[in-house]
Amino acid sequence: MRTCVGVLLVAIMLFPLYWMVNASLQTNAQIALPSPNWLPIGGTLDGYRDAISLGGEHLGTSLVVAGGTTLLTLLIAAPGAYALAVLRTRAAQSIMLFLLVAQLIPGIVMANALYRIFRPLGLLNSVQGLILADSTLAVPFAVLILRAFMASIPRELMEASTIDGAGRLRTLVSVVLPLSRNALITSGLFAFLFAWGDFLFASTLNLGAEHATPISVALYNFIGAGVNTTSWNSVMATGVLASAPAAVLLVVAQRYIAAGVTSGAVKD
Repeated sequence: MRTCVGVLLVAIMLFPLYWMVNASLQTNAQIALPSPNWLPIGGTLDGYRDAISLGGEHLGTSLVVAGGTTLLTLLIAAPGAYALAVLRTRAAQSIMLFLLVAQLIPGIVMANALYRIFRPLGLLNSVQGLILADSTLAVPFAVLILRAFMASIPRELMEASTIDGAGRLRTLVSVVLPLSRNALITSGLFAFLFAWGDFLFASTLNLGAEHATPISVALYNFIGAGVNTTSWNSVMATGVLASAPAAVLLVVAQRYIAAGVTSGAVKD
């Protein structure tokens, strides 16, 4: 009975995704019929052709922004989390409180503040500006995740590294980061998803530059161009393509997220 209920709930939650895929494979005439077609029988791939031709550049922009945000987040968050978890700095508690408070700031407030900062620096309408903006959300979250993992690493491992002559940086690179692989993948995945699904920063810091328009804003502009003239199979196909990278990453990385960080690292 519980299995049936679970399957039913999962089916209800996944139905919008199925309907998006189903509609993307139908013609606009089929979508406009009074009675819906539950299966894309006699469908077409024209929606995907239009999505690739019209939104391919924006998909590439989203990949660059999300990839750059992930890289920048890990480059900043890993050393910062290491300092907070291992080096036992006096201001660690204050910094952790500051990071928690930063997560509570409304996005629109940060977007307006970043607009005022980026404008004189020439970072509006640029991919670099979007990477920096998205990193402001991803870095604090990544530091919190990485610190929790690094604090659980047995100190005997780092002490052994110090005895062997390794400095702080060498210990971080050779000992701490390899053991924190699962935490790095987890924080990197969340950073990628933050940047990939971002709409607020992308719409605020981009004033119409096509080369810096990610797929989230492009899809909104596509729909907003006019409901009566919208090619809905193309819109749904664009949505499917925009959802694919995130779905693939979640499937590939889920075992790393669930894995333990130091299992078997120290023998009793």
